[in-house]
Amino acid sequence: MTHAVIARAPGKINCYFRVGPPRADGYHSVASLYLAVSLYEDVSATARDDEEIQVFLHPDSTAVSDPESFPLGPENLVVKAATLLREHTGHYAGVDLCITKRVPIAGGMGGGSADAAAALVACNALWGTGLNREELSRLGARLGADVPFALQGGAAVGLGVGDELAPLLLRTRTDWVLVPASYGLSTPRVYGMLDRLRASEDVETPTEVDPRMIGALLDGDLDALAPLLVNDMTRAALALAPELGVVRDVGEAAGALHALVSGSGPTLALLARDHAHGAEIIAQLSDEAGVATLQVHGPVPGAGILPTPIETP
Repeated sequence: MTHAVIARAPGKINCYFRVGPPRADGYHSVASLYLAVSLYEDVSATARDDEEIQVFLHPDSTAVSDPESFPLGPENLVVKAATLLREHTGHYAGVDLCITKRVPIAGGMGGGSADAAAALVACNALWGTGLNREELSRLGARLGADVPFALQGGAAVGLGVGDELAPLLLRTRTDWVLVPASYGLSTPRVYGMLDRLRASEDVETPTEVDPRMIGALLDGDLDALAPLLVNDMTRAALALAPELGVVRDVGEAAGALHALVSGSGPTLALLARDHAHGAEIIAQLSDEAGVATLQVHGPVPGAGILPTPIETP
């Protein structure tokens, strides 16, 4: 058995996502309410005797339908995270990184960002580089706007490009049914479609999340929360994948309080009253639509070290 440091980071859904017009730097300002949910990516880090960074895919990776096509080279975010940590700290050690992927790939749930966050935490612990959570978040922001939230977890308002985070201390749980698609949608492609759809519209730059949404979440008032769930990316995701609208309608007909696209899609998130209600929605979706589903809840903590080493393949 090879003992390794293993870190776990959560996927996320966007309960609220307003998107501004394209900026001069090519990005979009957003106002988002992130919720970390109980669907996780694991990254184990094992020391090497050389300075190579090698990446492997764990056979328990349920989100990967074709392991042969999964990128394990320098374009993988875990490689970028380990390389960035080495450059920042001057600790040029090698590492084997093994990813267990469960968050839908290109599904709008921040799976790649969770990988990066877990790799930063795992390598920081393995190498003893001693960076605190704030320092890791600053590094993570250089890898992607969603990485700081994957490190933080819980719930947070995100402004700027989503990396200016203000944590929300939620004490109430919300339950969700996820409907992953059998395909992914490229985030730049969805943003590009949104810009084309809104080309003739006067789009304002969002500056805050609707306070009513925050209040409903803090109070655990699902009836007030449901109509406030919104995602500007939905229209673009539906334009690229119209079948999402059918699944959304089926989900709401099955009893979901509300159904929306998470992030840039195509994963759909259906709000349930509680765990039992979520199970009822899943049963009805299975009977009527035959779609794959996942049951999750939030908020959950951000990236952290798991206490028990695992065996790496």
